[in-house]
Amino acid sequence: MANTSSPIHLELKNWCRGEGLDVTHALMVHRVPEDTDVSDIETVLETVKSLGKVRVRGKMFDATNETVKVLCECREVVDHSRVPPEIPSLTEGEIWGIIVAQPDEASSDGFAQKLAQFLQEEGKTVDDVHQMWNPGTSWNNNPESIIRAVGDVLHKAAKPTESHNYRRLRTFSGVNPTPQGEECLDSWLEQAKFMTEEYECSEKEKRRRLIESLKGPALEIIQAVRLSNPNASHIEYIQAIESTFGTAESGEDLYLHFRSLHQRSGERLSDFLRKIPFQSNSERWSTSERS
Repeated sequence: MANTSSPIHLELKNWCRGEGLDVTHALMVHRVPEDTDVSDIETVLETVKSLGKVRVRGKMFDATNETVKVLCECREVVDHSRVPPEIPSLTEGEIWGIIVAQPDEASSDGFAQKLAQFLQEEGKTVDDVHQMWNPGTSWNNNPESIIRAVGDVLHKAAKPTESHNYRRLRTFSGVNPTPQGEECLDSWLEQAKFMTEEYECSEKEKRRRLIESLKGPALEIIQAVRLSNPNASHIEYIQAIESTFGTAESGEDLYLHFRSLHQRSGERLSDFLRKIPFQSNSERWSTSERS
């Protein structure tokens, strides 16, 4: 295999970037005489059937041997294993060199970055993939095997979750009094914290499970959190629910607070009434009074 870090391979990569070409559909031909017609270059390269249609996209003079380097775009994805390193031109005895991107260049840093991000969202690392790796398989030469290994890791990780007989969180809306079929705040928080601490699943999955259990005002709170911070964690979701709905006083607390109130000397009746808590919690106060 050619040295993918060599200057000529780096030159191909940079040239493609400057011309806005996909490096996986590009190649560079060197040692081409300066007066060679573009049509002749394309005709010669199209004898390599795996390339499909070939078009010249740029030329650069090479002062070291007074020839030109030619950047070409191919209709098909360039398979380095099916492209010869040299090719005879239409002129007898004249051999041109061909440079193509190797798999690690073609996949680029973008693939590695996306892979790492995907694994992070699923709660896994590249080390987990390596543990499933077949030592006889080359990482660079067979990208399909990377995908298979990732699939094996995720499939293996899914089995323990199923064996825990995971139950969905009961619904919580934040409406008071608690509607039939829903959980009160304390019960929902207990379930949510247990689920996020005990179940081995990704951050993305924990957020999804929390959101699927919410409705009404509670769901609106989380939507506001996501809007202000798209990267908010599941812990921040729980904290937002707890801080929003956990500050309300119970009916008993309201009743004791009411009994402790008294109108001060000289205080206007309208000012005294504003301090009575059931003015802003009438629904809960009525429930407490009936009990």
